Amino acid sequence: MKTHIDLQVTGMHCANCSSRLEKALNLLPGVNAAVSIATEKAHISYDPKTLTPEGLIKAIQETGFDAHPMRDFAAEKLARLAALQSQQRQFILAALLTAPMLLQMLLMFAGIHLMLPDWLSFLLATPVQFWIGGRFYSGAWRSLRGGAANMDVLVVLGTSAAYFFSCAVWLLNLDQPVYFEAGATLITLVLLGKLLEAHAKGKTSSALEALISLQPKIAHVERDGVMLEMAIDQMRIEDVFLVRPGESVPVDGIVLSGSSAIDEAMLTGESLPQSKSKGDTVYAATLNGLGVLKCRAQAIGSHTRLAAIIRLVEQAQGSKAAIQQLADKLSAVFVPTVVCIALLTFVAWWVAGSTLGTALINAVAVLVISCPCALGLATPTALVVATGRAAQTGILVKDAEALERTHKLSVLLVDKTGTLTEGHPAVTDLLPHGDLTGDELLKISAALAQGSTHPLSRALTAHASTLRIDTEQAGNIREFPGQGLCAEINGMSYLLGSPAFAAGRAVALDDQRITALQQQGKTVLVIAQDSALLGYIAVADPLRPTSRSAVSKLIKLGIRVIMISGDNPVTSQRIADQAGISEFRANVRPEEKAALVESFKQGGNTVGMVGDGINDAPALAAAHVSFAMRGGSDIAIEAADITLMKSDLMSVVDAISLSRAALAKIRQNLFFAFGYNVLGIPLAAAGMLNPVIAGAMMALSSLSVVSNALLLKRWMPAVED
Repeated sequence: MKTHIDLQVTGMHCANCSSRLEKALNLLPGVNAAVSIATEKAHISYDPKTLTPEGLIKAIQETGFDAHPMRDFAAEKLARLAALQSQQRQFILAALLTAPMLLQMLLMFAGIHLMLPDWLSFLLATPVQFWIGGRFYSGAWRSLRGGAANMDVLVVLGTSAAYFFSCAVWLLNLDQPVYFEAGATLITLVLLGKLLEAHAKGKTSSALEALISLQPKIAHVERDGVMLEMAIDQMRIEDVFLVRPGESVPVDGIVLSGSSAIDEAMLTGESLPQSKSKGDTVYAATLNGLGVLKCRAQAIGSHTRLAAIIRLVEQAQGSKAAIQQLADKLSAVFVPTVVCIALLTFVAWWVAGSTLGTALINAVAVLVISCPCALGLATPTALVVATGRAAQTGILVKDAEALERTHKLSVLLVDKTGTLTEGHPAVTDLLPHGDLTGDELLKISAALAQGSTHPLSRALTAHASTLRIDTEQAGNIREFPGQGLCAEINGMSYLLGSPAFAAGRAVALDDQRITALQQQGKTVLVIAQDSALLGYIAVADPLRPTSRSAVSKLIKLGIRVIMISGDNPVTSQRIADQAGISEFRANVRPEEKAALVESFKQGGNTVGMVGDGINDAPALAAAHVSFAMRGGSDIAIEAADITLMKSDLMSVVDAISLSRAALAKIRQNLFFAFGYNVLGIPLAAAGMLNPVIAGAMMALSSLSVVSNALLLKRWMPAVED
């Protein structure tokens, strides 16, 4: 039995670092690990019989990095802030030491030759090279010891070559210029780039931070008849707590008394407050309106709905899309290739008759401009921003691959009940046959329906409860999924089900009467004793207000929408017409839904499935991308790739739109990263780029990729027509 752990990793500087660590962890027995450079986390699945968390941390340390178990968000934020402040101090010191040498170089471009003594340049450059730049040497050593090469190797090779060449020129009094300023300026620029990158990467997780910060720290809890203020981490299940006007709900609970309207936008993206009264569920971090609510705690700590959302978002942000895995593979061979190009550049310039200094400085420019940081950040930063933005709008993505596949959807199968419709069918007609009264017909049907969880069965029992009709206990219940059920009441056999189900058991039906009801979009249930008809009950499940608009937008996105239903063709046609859907499949049994998904996949289509019930789970699992409504069954939600907290088909439109926006940003980022190197390396090799300019371009490339990903925060959900 495997278990999971998330570790916060420190010491990673680029995509090669995360790839190397991931490879090392996956070599451990029974370990499956995913390491994200964007979130600096390792999500590890391991066998606790063979490994411990301490053993995993030790393995990470042996690879050249450090790690610790995930702390609460506030502690991690403080740690990141401390690291950022340390980076800022290092950069400021490096900038102060480099400034005189950089000024000398800038004055030279202006025609003013004010040269610092070589010994002064040496004194200024040395602490930058080995003290402030020591992190690059240690990172390069750990990388090479692990059998790979990363960004640190390129920086160390380039700056060390410039530094030691300059030392040789100065000490041996050679007739060559010194390049102390080149190495020091490069390190300073790389530090600046990393500093700006850290600032920008911090913003990518702002959506997750906003979710976490919503949960209050203090709750008003009743203990032994006394109302106390206590930290929410001290609360227990079944604690009675009070939510005052304007306060956030501390934990998930059920309302015992009072009424109010609660803003659940942070959970569902739904802008309108939801009315809450006795018996309703309230969720942690949602905002209470003007009323006072007395509630009982049902879920606390890591078991709240908010905690589940945070886990899903973190899981998605730590996962890898296929396009990212390709970028990681390219990054792994990129550094050795660049080192070869730099060596060829050096040899070519020297053989062509240039001075040793010119050949060296052009090789250094190739090394510096070829940093793979931008390539490694191109995909994960966009995915982190996109999954966070999705969570803000009530769309929970299970992993990055699901988000990536969503943009390719060509066919979308939509379950009728609970997806297109409200999912709360209500009895509209009681049509007894013979001498039976409507109440008697309802009493029998409700007794039969008591043992079933089908939405139509729940509609019957709810209607009987509303009319205060007492029901008897049915026994020997045999349910036929998607068709009906048979049971016994007081030793007599009854059936409740669809007209086809009843007809198959020799019940004589009035087809004209049934068709008339079905043409009104109603579902007809037949009740019979043995083969004797007792009557009909018509049930209607109204279309969701946004379904027609959502279907229209899906069609405009180029997606073929098909409704699937277990209902009869006449009722299905009526609902499909109301929703604006031209294609539908009726009389589809639960076990046939997965086969239907597979049939649409045969034509090379990327197939999506939207559902909410237990009977949808096999089809959801079979689809390329699956969407489950929040109000649906836990099994359906577990099987789905994406959970829609709004229980609204418009959220599917939003998920597809966001997926396409995210993939567009990823392609743009990869174009920037590749284009920058494709353009920069030849220019550097041709001697057209000074190493300092190359260093500045390297820093800007990473910053541009992260900044471009942050533009996804501007994405807005669709508005109903």
